[in-house]
Amino acid sequence: MNAYRGKHVSAAARRASPSFHRGRHQVRYPHRRRSLIIGLILIVLILLYPLLEARLILTDRVTIRSDDLPAEANNLRIVYLSDIHYGFWFTDADVSRLVSKINNLRPDLVLLGGDYGTDNASAVDFFVSLRKQGTLHSRYGVYGVIGEMDRGESAADLTKLTESMSNAGVTPLVNKVAAVNVASNRIYIAGVDDYIVGDPNFRTVAGSVSAQDYVIFLSHNPSAISDAQLATDSSGTLGWFDLGLFGHTHGGQMKIFGSLLDIAEDVPDRYRGGWLKENRVDLLISRGVGTILYPGRLFCFPQIHYITVTN
Repeated sequence: MNAYRGKHVSAAARRASPSFHRGRHQVRYPHRRRSLIIGLILIVLILLYPLLEARLILTDRVTIRSDDLPAEANNLRIVYLSDIHYGFWFTDADVSRLVSKINNLRPDLVLLGGDYGTDNASAVDFFVSLRKQGTLHSRYGVYGVIGEMDRGESAADLTKLTESMSNAGVTPLVNKVAAVNVASNRIYIAGVDDYIVGDPNFRTVAGSVSAQDYVIFLSHNPSAISDAQLATDSSGTLGWFDLGLFGHTHGGQMKIFGSLLDIAEDVPDRYRGGWLKENRVDLLISRGVGTILYPGRLFCFPQIHYITVTN
């Protein structure tokens, strides 16, 4: 009789049984624990991934063509980089690795696009570090413009910066044009002062070259593109440069949350990042190397550029 009743214990009695409750919890708690662990792992990955991505500098390799390039300069190899932001999040060790990465590409020209630090003092310190960590090797030299972070508030600050650039083997281009000898011909690199806090003189740099020359135009801020395209060469002709290289925007730095960082909101949308072709001129707005405001990137890897120019 007892055995019979045991086979027909009611559902309510089973739920009231201590052994029944213990069995339910033994099934439920492991699932909760597993979900909690997975959730914590996902949160950690979400928080750490942007910091990891910011450390992975990619090399963007592009080949472009120009009729103005002298035959002797065919297959000209240019390495361009911008927005390093030397400081707490970009250390001497990072500078050393960056120098090795650039030198391994065996460039003919190295061009720097500004914002080397987070202020004038750290920009000067970057070039001190660059001098200590190793020389940038380039067949035809290293040239650079300055950004709004670098310039400082006085003429003395600017002089200190340009002297530190020169001491590190970098030719500063602040409203200047450098003639680069390539065999029996020349190419030209023109650079202007920062567009935001400086005094860019487009007329001077454009008037120093001819539209038939091969000219690379450097400006930290891509907002300068429109003004540069309105300038004329030594004979009053438009279209005085062939390749324009810019930075400043970081490509947004955080593809999904970039608007929260408010990086380079002054730049027109069409100049936010990447390669463009306007008026037969090749334009590049780089995502840059370093970070600002937040030391992470999201789906916006840092980059240097390896540009091969053919004729």
